[in-house]
Amino acid sequence: MSGIFRQFWLAFVLALWALPSQAQDLSGLARVEIGNSQITDHRSGLKLDLALSQGVPYRVYTLADPARLVLDFREVDWRGVTKPVLLNADRASDLRFGSFRPGWSRMVVDLKGPYAISEAGMDVSPETGKARLSVTLTHTDPESFAARSGAPHDPRWDLPDPVARAETKGLPGAGPLVVVIDPGHGGIDPGAERDGYSEKDLMLAFARELKETLLRSGGFEVVLTRDDDSFVSLERRVAIAHEVGAHVFLSLHADALAEGQAKGATLHLLSDNASDAASAKLAERHDRDDILSGVDLTGQDDVVAGILMDLARQETQPRTERLAQAMIGGIQGAGVTMNRRPLRRAAFSVLKAADIPSLLLEVGFLSNPRDRENLTNKQWRINMASGIRDALRAWADEDAALAKLVRQ
Repeated sequence: MSGIFRQFWLAFVLALWALPSQAQDLSGLARVEIGNSQITDHRSGLKLDLALSQGVPYRVYTLADPARLVLDFREVDWRGVTKPVLLNADRASDLRFGSFRPGWSRMVVDLKGPYAISEAGMDVSPETGKARLSVTLTHTDPESFAARSGAPHDPRWDLPDPVARAETKGLPGAGPLVVVIDPGHGGIDPGAERDGYSEKDLMLAFARELKETLLRSGGFEVVLTRDDDSFVSLERRVAIAHEVGAHVFLSLHADALAEGQAKGATLHLLSDNASDAASAKLAERHDRDDILSGVDLTGQDDVVAGILMDLARQETQPRTERLAQAMIGGIQGAGVTMNRRPLRRAAFSVLKAADIPSLLLEVGFLSNPRDRENLTNKQWRINMASGIRDALRAWADEDAALAKLVRQ
């Protein structure tokens, strides 16, 4: 697949060099021309035609399990573009598009079968600079599809090489508490959506408010895994926590559950076995969102297995348990109603930093009307942020005291 990608990329670069100088001005975002863009069934496969106001660097490939077509571009202006307008193919089951990395966009087409890329190219008009990206897929057998699928190696997109954990800046209680706040979802992945609200936007707004609350109170150093509407993979979120030497990792979510009456804030700890069916569904959904956003998880089993082995460490688990109990006390102490079973467990990938106490907080559930009202209420969010701040302070003091006892 990487060889095919290199051919596509080289062809595009040569096309740009051939343009007159005025046509090479790519300073503005490329716009999608809606009337001339569509995904349709084509012979024994599918065809994607995307008309753009100007040429942009791009790459295209497929991923398996589930079968997807992935297209990455220099950032594209998607305003006015909707799934019903673009998707008109019975051989595709879904379509997502949006920002993926700072300055880059992604489109993901869910395929109903093994359809491999047979042709792909971008034609750029020498006169106008307008471009048309065309991708043709043809039906193939599952084995051939899997063999040809996979994200091409590209240092601009791949995760950085593993780095050593940054030196922790003092034990909690002896210096600033380094807290990594992780607003769930983002970019191409909106998370849960209800009544015009999206999980990614609500959690980013709350993460910023929580960061401000912590910094104003003093004694905290705060890092967000994302500070804009961009996609960050689950793996990268954990890597950020290691890079900054985090004392605490807190992932924020506001999911939706179709069944039951899930309501109120809920804390989740990492566990191989889910404590209940709802937590299992949430963990599966959070991980699946990463997959559906076009992340290639090929070869990740060894990484996950290694992390799970590290969980045998006896130090982090009890510290995380105490953090969860402190969080429940702090949130309830701030007058915020929690779920009747506030502490649950499941195999959330974003919690797999074995050496950092990590929690996933469902701030509320978008599927519950009362929770939606709370999530959009400024005073309620202030109270929630205050409760989290108090919890972190209480935990840091206790953790530092216990650490002294261990050393003695």
